[in-house]
Amino acid sequence: QAAADPMSSSDVPEDGPKETSSVSQNISDADAFKILLEMKMKKRQKKPILPSTVTELDTEDGSKVYVVGTAHFSDSSKKDVVKTIQEVQPDVVVVELCQYRVSMLKMDEKTLLKEAKEINLEKLQQAIKQNGVMSGLMQMLLLKVSAHITEQLGMAPGGEFREAFKEASKVPFCKFHLGDRPIPVTFKRAIAALSFWQKVKLAWGLCFLSDPISKDDVEKCKQKDLLEQMMAEMIGEFPDLHRTIVSERDIYLTYMLKQAAKQIELPRASETEPRKYIPAVVVGVVGMGHVPGIEKNWNSDLNIQEIMSVPPPSASSKIFKFVIKATVFGLMGYGCYRIGQRTVQFILSMPAAQSYLQKLTEIRSQH
Repeated sequence: QAAADPMSSSDVPEDGPKETSSVSQNISDADAFKILLEMKMKKRQKKPILPSTVTELDTEDGSKVYVVGTAHFSDSSKKDVVKTIQEVQPDVVVVELCQYRVSMLKMDEKTLLKEAKEINLEKLQQAIKQNGVMSGLMQMLLLKVSAHITEQLGMAPGGEFREAFKEASKVPFCKFHLGDRPIPVTFKRAIAALSFWQKVKLAWGLCFLSDPISKDDVEKCKQKDLLEQMMAEMIGEFPDLHRTIVSERDIYLTYMLKQAAKQIELPRASETEPRKYIPAVVVGVVGMGHVPGIEKNWNSDLNIQEIMSVPPPSASSKIFKFVIKATVFGLMGYGCYRIGQRTVQFILSMPAAQSYLQKLTEIRSQH
């Protein structure tokens, strides 16, 4: 981490390695922390030059939060994230991911691109097993939307989060936090908010999504994230669904950013030394569609307990679940019937079978 602020060769004495070795043996952990912290503060810009997509927020104790609004399929958003982290040298980086999507941080672009394009039965079974039938189907439909964009653009989602993860690892004492509400909670609350016919209508719209998308369209959507804009167009008539997928997550993201922005305690040489705290610097990486909601909720007292609860399934959910199961079993039964019918027709069309049937007919006619 000390290499993050390299010294020029002229500053290194000829007997540098020996001297460094002796110093490293005598220096305390608290002193080492202070040295690295000073190096970090020197790199931290007093008036950072930030991209236009960054919103600056302050806490009551003087901590600063820089929220980078991104489009999830944008190269320029990745550059904005890197630039912001390098400029402000944060203590914490918070990204719009939960533990169920953390795998995308360590996967390479090629693998992610392949994974994002493939929506298969195995993924459907995994989603249903993890989230239940209704929420699993909703998750797969949203993955289909993401896969559609991926196929159109040839770009894997989450590039700005991977850049944030890489860049945060280069900053001394920088922590990396997952700031989004868990997917199962979001989808279960979303399903509970819809009536039976609303679920059918939404599923139908997602299944037949096929509008072409260009990279220019993505950049035009920098003021409102593309994926969320497409979703907003489809769920515009379902305000309860918009509340659970967007507004509630605005509250959750705001809460996590404020938690990350608590003051940092400096190391102490001894237990008797008084505790000292300094304001924190935080970088948040979220979809552009969440930025207005975060600004709106920033100065409010937030309680996330209510939006973390999962309501029991409604009567319409039970009916829809029954209809889905009945449809699946019905299709399977019809498929078996059709396969059996075609098999019988194929056997009867064979010369040997026709000859055998002709003999049976002759025997019957004789009797």
